[in-house]
Amino acid sequence: MPEDDDETPESTAQRRARRAQFLRDLHEARELRDRVQPRRARAARMRQQMRMRTFRW
Repeated sequence: MPEDDDETPESTAQRRARRAQFLRDLHEARELRDRVQPRRARAARMRQQMRMRTFRW
């Protein structure tokens, strides 16, 4: 937001609250999609597991 260039604690708190709400909505939408499309959700879980297996620390 260009009008509040100086980052005040209130705007930081508002931004964090908006982000938390967004992440809650995203998680809820993902759960709904997984319930509606179980095969796609299972394939996505398998891909994620494969990604984690091949990740190098």
